[in-house]
Amino acid sequence: MATRPPIGMPKLSRRAKILLSIAGVIILVLIVGARLLDTYVDWLWYGEVDFRSVFTKMLVTRIILFFALGLLVGGLLAVSLAIAYRSRPVFVPVSGTDDPLARYRSTIVGRVRLFGIGIPLVVGAIAGAAGQGDWQPVQLMLNAVPFGETDPEFNKDIGFYAFTLPFISWLITWLFVAIAIAGIGALITHYIFGGIRLGVKGDNFSVPARVQLSVTAGLFVVILAVDYFFERYELLFSTRNSLFDGATYTDLNAVLPAKLILMFIAGFCAIAFFVGAFVRNLQLPAIAIVLLILSSILVGWAWPTVLQQFSVKPNEAAKEAKSIDRNIAATQYAFGIGDDKVKFTDYAGDASVTPATEDKVLNDTGTVPNIRLLDPSILSRTFTQREGGENFYGFSSKLDIDRYKVNGDVQDYIVAARELDSSRLVDNQTSWINKHLVYTHGNGFVAAPANRINRAYTEESGAGSGEGGYPVFTVSDLQALKSGQKMDIPVKEPRIYYGELATDYAIVNARGEYDTSIDQDYRYNGKGGVPVDGWFNRLVFYAHYGEPNILFNGDIGAGSKIMYDRDPRTRVSKVAPWLTVDGDPYPAVVDGRIKWIVDGYTTLENFPYAQRTPLGEATSDTLTGVARQENRDISYIRNSVKATVDAFDGTVTLYSIDDNDPVLKAWEKIFPGTVKHGEISQSLREHFRYPEDLFKVQRDLLSQYHVTGKDRAAQFFSTRTFWDVPPDPTGGNNEGAATPNQPPYYVLAQAPGESQPTFQLTSAMTLLNRQFLAAWVSVSSDPDDYGQFRVLRLPTQDQPKGPVQVQNEFETTDQVTENRTLFQNPNVNVRYGNLLTLPVAGGLLYVEPIYIEQKDENAFPQLARVLVYFGGRVGFDSTLEGALKEAFDSSQGGDQPPPDNGSQPDTSTTTTPPPSSGTTPPPDSGGTNPALDSAVAAMGKALDDLSAAQKSGDFAAQGNALAALQKAITDYNNAKANQPAGG
Repeated sequence: MATRPPIGMPKLSRRAKILLSIAGVIILVLIVGARLLDTYVDWLWYGEVDFRSVFTKMLVTRIILFFALGLLVGGLLAVSLAIAYRSRPVFVPVSGTDDPLARYRSTIVGRVRLFGIGIPLVVGAIAGAAGQGDWQPVQLMLNAVPFGETDPEFNKDIGFYAFTLPFISWLITWLFVAIAIAGIGALITHYIFGGIRLGVKGDNFSVPARVQLSVTAGLFVVILAVDYFFERYELLFSTRNSLFDGATYTDLNAVLPAKLILMFIAGFCAIAFFVGAFVRNLQLPAIAIVLLILSSILVGWAWPTVLQQFSVKPNEAAKEAKSIDRNIAATQYAFGIGDDKVKFTDYAGDASVTPATEDKVLNDTGTVPNIRLLDPSILSRTFTQREGGENFYGFSSKLDIDRYKVNGDVQDYIVAARELDSSRLVDNQTSWINKHLVYTHGNGFVAAPANRINRAYTEESGAGSGEGGYPVFTVSDLQALKSGQKMDIPVKEPRIYYGELATDYAIVNARGEYDTSIDQDYRYNGKGGVPVDGWFNRLVFYAHYGEPNILFNGDIGAGSKIMYDRDPRTRVSKVAPWLTVDGDPYPAVVDGRIKWIVDGYTTLENFPYAQRTPLGEATSDTLTGVARQENRDISYIRNSVKATVDAFDGTVTLYSIDDNDPVLKAWEKIFPGTVKHGEISQSLREHFRYPEDLFKVQRDLLSQYHVTGKDRAAQFFSTRTFWDVPPDPTGGNNEGAATPNQPPYYVLAQAPGESQPTFQLTSAMTLLNRQFLAAWVSVSSDPDDYGQFRVLRLPTQDQPKGPVQVQNEFETTDQVTENRTLFQNPNVNVRYGNLLTLPVAGGLLYVEPIYIEQKDENAFPQLARVLVYFGGRVGFDSTLEGALKEAFDSSQGGDQPPPDNGSQPDTSTTTTPPPSSGTTPPPDSGGTNPALDSAVAAMGKALDDLSAAQKSGDFAAQGNALAALQKAITDYNNAKANQPAGG
């Protein structure tokens, strides 16, 4: 057979080669230089927060992975190409004068080193870059710890599934990729050099080509057999059944044995490929391929499908009982909602209003006096307008709730940090110097008791006026410190350099910084920030931000520092990249310093038999102003870490609050010394809140996994006892769209069975696809029983109304519809606040504030009315006191409009109203009935005592006066009944 001389590829001119080389160098410098620059900036930042060991461990692990995967993928490809090239036919046949492969052969032969080394290097670099980000499963495998719990099927420690199996799956995937790329490289090389000839008679494969490709295919199938072996364990994460996750009856009785059968078949096929490498015909490998495909279809798919359709589905409740029971146990353990954490109590939720229940509500001292009227998701603009001060200060769009002990009493507060908001800078304030060197920080901690307003709103005062309906602010700031003012919440260092609104960098100690109107030449003296007093760092940050002023500004000099990555969530996420960070950091004053408290979660994607939960969906509701979680599946979560970020110097501290969490233990082995144990001060612990995102996940699962008893699997399968998270009745709804969930609410209340009020996170639960209330869920934030759930299960007959139904009662009751003056002003917006559900006096008390604001860009909300609902009765008034009085007014019957008491002042909103019997005692008997006269006198005295107690705000005296009044009324009725005829 004739051969033809090689035909070379078109050659580039010298000029073109030089230009291409320069372009390549520029691209390489831009790519590599930018990465090196970012790495150095991060290295400086980690040094500032004293977590450089974390950065070093991540960087070294990524580098090792890059080269390891590059060597694996690129190395196998290089070996495969070398074998294919060296075993090419001596005489390369051509198909004709226009053979298109001849030109490629000539080019490759002329540049063997370039192709033989260059292609594997490029492929290896791509593989290394793609895989170096998977450093977490590698480190977890190397630092695995046992859980001390085993799975119910294979009796292997859960640590195997949490730490080892993910790495094995990851490694098998990369082995598949490496072998496949090596096989493709060999296939192409043999085809170009004639080892594979298509469309010709006789043998289409040369002996070297057949040997190499058969051995490569055999290795691929060996890895497949290994994969089948480990896929048996992954069945415990099965999602075959739509009701629950974990291995089903079909998985255990069909798929599990099928995996073993396929493993042995794959092993036989691998042997067939190895034998076929040394046999001239390819029938044996071809038969092996057909066998593998057929067995995968018949054993791996058809058999489980038939079993599921004809055996399991007709008897699903019985067949899946064991799997459901395993799923319940695993889910309760993995998400911390087991019997050790959740206490269920039957609660009557009695909706009837009797004198006894009325008396209990009005005399309640644990919940009613602490009812929160201020909604933190609405009042940000009110805080900004009334306490913002200078135009460049602001507050987060969602404020926070915390509690403080003031004068011996615990009180919940709406709290916020007065931060620098660069988006509010105007005119010359936006110049680079002002924006980055002068206006560098916020100033002050603002707090307002959550159950108080300064005075009741009146329609005469008008929306947006300074007359009423506003929080009573407790402000701790620099001005108060300088004046020596005594503060309920004293702050030693009020300046805020690190916060949620700090989205840009600041350079401190460059020139005088604005601190207060009387101190505009402040110099930062904290340890936060990275030094930029040297030319090298200034050059680095000039290149990083693309800002020449950093390099040339004359004010930047000795002692100057640059602060960046100042958001608390960002700082915690960077120092602990293994944590899932809660979406709502909150400021707290701890030992006189403002610290941001950030909750951190350890999570796992796969926990045997545990229900997978989409984190983003479970934590989504109508609440705005918080960071949204990534919507990834998790099947294990623990709030194992509380982090603090100092608002003045940016110090990040991680504290362990669950030393028994195996996932935390594994990460501590990876990053030793980064998490502190047993070093939480009592002053800090008192401000720990149970995190909202975790509660939302657990609440979502508790709606199903609250089933108990021996028949819990049957209950779960029937779904008849499932609950729902209610939609937010005040959150609005788009036509045809589902209303988002109602958020949970922090309250200071005394739940049934408690001896005193506690700070807790609460949520109502409704029946499945119904709006009637099914349960009330609460979790404690108190240090003594932190994380303990209380679930009040309501009766299944005569169910109390849920939030949506109560909201409908609010909006349609006569008291509201007949009082339209508040709502008819076209220049006023009306906003319903958070609807609180509170168990009181054996029933359920609903409380909802109503806010109004002018339709103006500078307007801000003020509390206008309060709605209450108890036992089918609605109260509507400008104060909580008036609303409770309306609800319990026996003459109301639920239908009468409220009296015009809009001008009534209110300083506590928790004053107990007088009884419905009125305020004027009946006339005496004129001396004919001493018992009657005594009762009338007692009623008069009790009313006088009650009036005096109300004016002084003495709740204990009010309770005593009400008890005396009730006794006098009873005595009066008895005396009246026993009075002689005609008397």
